[in-house]
Parts: sequence; structure tokens; C-alpha cells
Amino acid sequence: MNKGIFLILVVALTACGKPEPAETVEALTANPERLKELRQQCKTDGAKLGDEFCNRVAEATNRRFFNDGKTPYTPPKERPKF
Repeated sequence: MNKGIFLILVVALTACGKPEPAETVEALTANPERLKELRQQCKTDGAKLGDEFCNRVAEATNRRFFNDGKTPYTPPKERPKF
């Protein structure tokens, strides 16, 4: 009897795993309008959205800004005149 209850408890706890995030960093990176909207929401009401979600929004913003990092820096041919 105890083994049956233990087995049911283990199965129930296994089914209660963390759900996958609704919006991944890749999805946010691909959708700039949604990203802009969520950045504003994180600024105004970050406690409501949660730290983990706002961190994903920040990571997506960084990826959009820095791109893939494969573009080398190419300085201008002429030196700037001050």
C-alpha cells in the first residue's frame, strides 16, 4: 500500500515540472515590435513580469544589438579631423 502511494506521489511530482517559457530569447529576437513592447513593460512594471522574464527580454535586446558577433570591425579609411 505504501509503495503505491509513493509511486503516485513520484509520478505527480514528475508531472509538475517547470513549464517551458512562453517566449524564448530567439522568438523575442526575431520579433522586434514585441521586444520593444516587453522592454517598456519591464521598465514600468518589472516586478509583475518577474526577473527571469525580464532577463530574457534583456538578453534578446543584447543579441539584436550585438547581432551574431561575426561582423569584424572595419575602421574608416580616412582619419577623423578634430
